Amino acid sequence: MFARLASRRLCEIRQAFSQRHQVHRQFSTALNYHLDSPDNNPDLPWEFSEKNKVKVKEIISQYPSNYKQSAVIPLLDLAQQQHGGWLPVSAMNAVAKVIEVAPIRVYEVATFYSMFNRAKVGKYHLLVCGTTPCMIRGSRDIESALLKHLGVKRNEVTKDGLFSVGEMECMGSCVNAPMITVADYSNGSEGYTYNYYEDVTPERVVEIVQALKRGEKPPHGTQNPKRCMSGPEGGNTTLHGEPKPPPCRDLDAC
Repeated sequence: MFARLASRRLCEIRQAFSQRHQVHRQFSTALNYHLDSPDNNPDLPWEFSEKNKVKVKEIISQYPSNYKQSAVIPLLDLAQQQHGGWLPVSAMNAVAKVIEVAPIRVYEVATFYSMFNRAKVGKYHLLVCGTTPCMIRGSRDIESALLKHLGVKRNEVTKDGLFSVGEMECMGSCVNAPMITVADYSNGSEGYTYNYYEDVTPERVVEIVQALKRGEKPPHGTQNPKRCMSGPEGGNTTLHGEPKPPPCRDLDAC
């Protein structure tokens, strides 16, 4: 009896997983595992260009011969630049072959750092901070405003190829929460930049998108005109001058 129940339950789990696989195939980058697709699978040939093969040798030469695996991050970055701003699994496999490690060692790095895109992104990849301080300050409203304005889901690219929306963990400016990062590939994937926009609102992020669409470069940093960088609104209320140094002990008395 128990064997029949266990067998039935196993079949139900397999069926549920199969349905989920079909539903989410096109959104594989939102998952924590890889799903093959026509333009992202290990059977597609991939290798560094002749120009980049020279750069590969230069990068590896900076590490001891028995520590080639330490070059994984710059090599992944080079592969991503060559591939138009994103990393297919075949490119990761090529990097693994160059540094002579198991492919999983490369996957571990590529899936950990949000600077590596595992699916196609727009010329402007908008990353919303999803960590606690930004979430408390309304980052989910920021993301909703972007997705609604652009008419896409997370990790989808707009039809004109200009924009995509993703999520990034802590961007290191919690005092200016909420904030977004714009990975700018408009000058090509080899000349990309990361620009940070802080103290944003749902209305302000839409204005930033519209400015980027017009070819403008909105000033990054805080978007609150009442603040200077990370200072308080309206300016300092204390410490108007240089603080007094702390008193020092009489070392001779020790």
